[in-house]
Amino acid sequence: MANYTGPKVRLSRRVGVPIEAVEKHTSNERVRQPPGIHGFRGRRPRDYGIRLTEKQKLRFHYNVGEKQFRRFVKEAKRLPGNSGDMLLVLLETRLDNVIRRMGIARTIWAARQIVAHGHVVVNGRKTDRPSFHVKPGMEITIKEKTHKLCRENMESMPGHEVPGWISFNPSEVKAKIVAAPKADEVPFRVNTNLVIEFYRF
Repeated sequence: MANYTGPKVRLSRRVGVPIEAVEKHTSNERVRQPPGIHGFRGRRPRDYGIRLTEKQKLRFHYNVGEKQFRRFVKEAKRLPGNSGDMLLVLLETRLDNVIRRMGIARTIWAARQIVAHGHVVVNGRKTDRPSFHVKPGMEITIKEKTHKLCRENMESMPGHEVPGWISFNPSEVKAKIVAAPKADEVPFRVNTNLVIEFYRF
């Protein structure tokens, strides 16, 4: 998934829901139609297909490859609590996703690029790994040369809400992780229990 360079809306259409909260995905009527020239539905999906679709929704939304996603699932199962909720928390605290939640990047792919190009500083150190795991108390700043781009992105998303577990200062383009995210704070609906069940087949 991380290496996918094709049309992103095609991914939304594949799983039947917008995987990004941007107009290109949400206002496209074809997104909710199955792939194919006439939206051919074929056979009724079985249990395996339903679980596979839920898993792909999550993978596409966070832009995570299959091998890496399996590691997240394995780690989530080791943590105390509901494995599905723990999986969401692990994915939410990836650095590229935090950049997206701050509202300084319109999509997860744009956020990944900002991180990979070395524009993000965590606790005073440049961090260019999109998969970097952030923790409460960490401070995230953006290099000054990228501020203009970040402000343009913020202006293009006037209704964007920064989640409560991130304290964001838009004037300085700086954020602090004040708490660990909760599963019910994730603005993307997916049945994580089906995702965990998928890896029991």
